Amino acid sequence: MMGPESQEHTSRTLDHVHGVHVIQHSPFGFSQDGTFQQSTDGRLTVGVNQLLRVHTVQRVWQQRPACLRPIHSCIHGDRHLGERIANVLTSIPFIACGIQAPRKNLNSKLYANSLIGVGIASSLYHSSKGRLRKYLRWADYTMIATATVCLSRALRDENPKLLMAASALCLPIQPLIVSLVHTGMMEVAFARRAVKDPDLKPLHNVHKLSALLGGAFFVADDLFPETPYLHAGWHLAAAIGVSACNKLLE
Repeated sequence: MMGPESQEHTSRTLDHVHGVHVIQHSPFGFSQDGTFQQSTDGRLTVGVNQLLRVHTVQRVWQQRPACLRPIHSCIHGDRHLGERIANVLTSIPFIACGIQAPRKNLNSKLYANSLIGVGIASSLYHSSKGRLRKYLRWADYTMIATATVCLSRALRDENPKLLMAASALCLPIQPLIVSLVHTGMMEVAFARRAVKDPDLKPLHNVHKLSALLGGAFFVADDLFPETPYLHAGWHLAAAIGVSACNKLLE
């Protein structure tokens, strides 16, 4: 059995070993009846619990669906010339929607120009090859997110400043999440306008159908990357939905 002096000598010896640090006072101990108990401060337990929580959050985030990884997903599309041409051609309607969008004020002008940017970014991505493709995919998603933010701003001037600031910060990091948030806000605004104005109901029904179809194409494109022309289908459905949204700005 080692006595206090032997333990102290061992501690001094190990302290000189690279990468080894001996803790003199353990937060745990044994009571007189031999049961194991934690010391009063409990710092080690708190630290371990914090590490476990951080590890759990990181693990859940790393296991998120591929559709929530916009920068890394869909970088192997356009597997043959026909699909590449289809994706480029179906990007052009976004440019047309941007040209035809109302430009009554600064917010609506920004939205119209962002739609043109969406069409250009998408065309460049689908016509690209090699290592540049990954960065153009990021630019494509970021431009889409920018357009949704601009539309949200054009429809509602009273958007919370904190939300807009957070959206601007998240744009280059998680553009798809920004798109989902502001698209949801747009859907609510469109539904409210359709309730107040019966003439908008047929247009709103078209928009809802295109949104559902576009969402189905988008998810299917991520789940079945080997299936051709799904992405082109998403382009067309999204363009129809965008064209319907333009009516709200007139």
